[in-house]
Amino acid sequence: MNKPEASMTHAEEVIERAMAAVAAVRRQRERDQERRRQAFGRIQLGLPLPTLKHGLQLSLELDKGQQRRGTGAS
Repeated sequence: MNKPEASMTHAEEVIERAMAAVAAVRRQRERDQERRRQAFGRIQLGLPLPTLKHGLQLSLELDKGQQRRGTGAS
């Protein structure tokens, strides 16, 4: 009758080791999260840009800028 009791003790040991491993992983994850929070906490994300209801294309007028420079230099 000692056999079931011994296997239960072994099962309890396995469960304890598994729970200890899970706790160690959880502590490591919490340390990593805190480290990331400290490292990246200073980075502030801006508010997202508003979406335009109607598309709008702006003219870059690249030629005019070159003409001004060319006109001023000559």
